[in-house]
Amino acid sequence: MSNTNWRKANKSGENGGACVEVASVVNVVAVRDSKDPDGSKLVVSRRDFRRFTEVIKTL
Repeated sequence: MSNTNWRKANKSGENGGACVEVASVVNVVAVRDSKDPDGSKLVVSRRDFRRFTEVIKTL
């Protein structure tokens, strides 16, 4: 995943706060902690990630 294009939400700002970054990789979505880019990554299916984002938008 070293050549992966990671991105974070536009609303996260540049203040160095705690946020996550996501990357689209083949048939999955990878998620990592922006403060620890070399740390563990969570990898989920696109379908599960889409459902996750739908749910959190309702909160």
